[in-house]
Amino acid sequence: MTNPYVPPTRLESVTVILPVVNETVSLRTTVETIRHVVKRELIREFIIVTCKRTTPEAMAVVEQLQKELGELVVVHEQKMPFLGGAMREAFNLARGSHVIMMASDLETDPKDVAVLIAEAGKYPEAIITASRWQGGVQFHGYSKIKLVCNWMFQRLFSILYATRLSDLTFAYRIFPTKLVQAIRWEDFRHSFLFETLVKPLRLGVPVKEIPSTWRARTEGASQNTFFRNFEYFKIGLRTRFASKQTLLVPESASNLQPKKELDAKP
Repeated sequence: MTNPYVPPTRLESVTVILPVVNETVSLRTTVETIRHVVKRELIREFIIVTCKRTTPEAMAVVEQLQKELGELVVVHEQKMPFLGGAMREAFNLARGSHVIMMASDLETDPKDVAVLIAEAGKYPEAIITASRWQGGVQFHGYSKIKLVCNWMFQRLFSILYATRLSDLTFAYRIFPTKLVQAIRWEDFRHSFLFETLVKPLRLGVPVKEIPSTWRARTEGASQNTFFRNFEYFKIGLRTRFASKQTLLVPESASNLQPKKELDAKP
C-alpha cells in the first residue's frame, strides 16, 4: 500500500484549531488558559476558523485576540461547509508538528491541552485523545438518555474496531499534523469528528487516552442536532470495511516526503 505518511519521532510545536461561531468570553478564556498552561515555544499558532455565520460579537473577540497576540493568531474564513469543512481546511493550514482539535466553547477543558502535549511528547507517533468515560463518568449537563446512548455507541464501535478505547467521539485530541494531512477525509458535519479517530484506527495508528471532563456550554447554542448523530453510524461502518488504501490521499495528490509504507494493522 503506497502511503506518503511517515510518523514523527518528536513533538516540536503544536497548532491549536478553534472553530468559532458565537463564542466570545469562552473563546478568550480558552486561548488565555492554553497560553497559561503551555510553554510559549511549544505553541506554533492558534488557527481560529470563522464562517459566514460567525456573529459580529465573536468576530470582535477574534480581531482583538489577533491584535493582542499578533502572528500567534491565524484567522481563516472557511470555504467548505459545516464543522468538518472548517477542521479539514485548518488541518491543511497547520504548521506545527502536531495539531490539536478542540472546541472554543469550554466543552473541552483547555487546561488539559498541557496533558495532551505532554503525552504527545512521550508518544509523538500516536494520537492522544481525551475520554469522558475513563476514570468514571465525566459528563456535566448531559441528559441521561444521551448518556445511555453514548455509552452503547462507544461499546458497539469499540468492539467493531477491536479497541479498548472508551470514548471514540469526544472531539478533543492531538494528532501528528502530517497524519491528518495524509488521510482522505469525507465528512463535513459533526460526524467528521468521529471520522478523525476511526480512519486512523483502521490504518493501525496507535491511540492513547487521557481522562477529561465535558461540560455543557454556557454561551451560545450548539450547531449540532440530535438526528445528525445517526450520521456517525454511516461513517463508522463504512470506514471499518473500507480498503486501507482508499483512506489515504493518493500519492500523486500529496507533496509529503519521504514516502514509505505505513505499518498498518488490520
